Amino acid sequence: MLTDTAIRNAKPKDKPYKMADSGGLYLLVQSAGKYWRMDYRYASKRKTLAIGVYPTVTLTVARKKRDEARNLLTKDVDPALVKAVNKQVKKHAQENTFQAIALEWHTKQSTTWAESTTANIKRCLEADIFPWLGNRPIKDINAPDLLVVLRKIESRGAHEKAQRTREYVGRVFRYAIQTGRAERDPSGDLRGALTPVKAKHHASITDPKAIGALLRSINGFVGSYTTKCALQLAPLVFVRPGELRQAEWIEIDFDKKEWRIPGHKMKMKEQHIIPLSRQAIEVLEAIQPLTGNGKYIFPSIKSTVRPMSENTVNAALRRMGYEKDEMTGHGFRSMASTLLHEHGWPHEAIERQLAHAERNKIAAAYNHAEHLPKRREMMQWWADYLDNLTKSKF
Repeated sequence: MLTDTAIRNAKPKDKPYKMADSGGLYLLVQSAGKYWRMDYRYASKRKTLAIGVYPTVTLTVARKKRDEARNLLTKDVDPALVKAVNKQVKKHAQENTFQAIALEWHTKQSTTWAESTTANIKRCLEADIFPWLGNRPIKDINAPDLLVVLRKIESRGAHEKAQRTREYVGRVFRYAIQTGRAERDPSGDLRGALTPVKAKHHASITDPKAIGALLRSINGFVGSYTTKCALQLAPLVFVRPGELRQAEWIEIDFDKKEWRIPGHKMKMKEQHIIPLSRQAIEVLEAIQPLTGNGKYIFPSIKSTVRPMSENTVNAALRRMGYEKDEMTGHGFRSMASTLLHEHGWPHEAIERQLAHAERNKIAAAYNHAEHLPKRREMMQWWADYLDNLTKSKF
């Protein structure tokens, strides 16, 4: 019979050797470590069961596992087969945890998302879901389990994030159902269980007189020249703030008077063409001597190899006296959409210029140059209209 002292003092020799205990249990001592093994016979064959590594598996635990194996043998069950099945069940359970499936779903879907969306969703799951539900088999998670976790988010006052997280979790469950690893989506049972969130819209200025005042403030902006040029270009092209700050010189064609944004930068993953008005060209030509030798038209103040911060334009608007509930960088899009519609420009041309998702799949099949002649005309009219508002004192 072995003792803890004997096992602890056992040293490796030139060749591996065994230290017998009882009931077929022994310790195999090798230069790489000490391993618990059990020899037994099943179906007239000699077999060996690996029980574990010392000292992780102590003498007491090794004997307990030996007794469990011998008990199986009395029932004509092969303990090695039981171990293999349990290992497979454990592996299957690990592959079907909420976290494993969520990360699999995230990887597959991220090819259609913007980089910022990909990062935001993963950060949300890692911070607010995985710590509590990540290791749980997805099929065992029910609505009350999920509600407890979502209410942790609500307790911080982040009601909108709680609703958004419920949506993400629901999409993971639906993916699990589609791949045969869950039977239903419990997030649907939580509709109405979370604090409702009032729909928010990006603050924007649409009154012509106020637009004129804003444009004059931009022209008089005192601060970084790069920031001023970004502010001047924003209303002329009305792209999303991320698309503006990540604009690259290689995307500008001065001869064709076009800015072509590659699909991987766009929300809808489709190349977007922006006809450049005479005024937009003037802004680009004004900043070209300053940043034209680099990659980005509007580089970061700290490093020219990175684009300007996502907060730069909004911070500049705040410095100019516009609060976040009055005007944002995104608000230039609403401004253009509202005024262009009011002046009778075709809805299809406006929506295409805004690079909005086309809900009609047949219409969506058209290429990125759809309505381009009309959009060229519209963009120059818009720039001239803004010029007139800037000069008008009403």
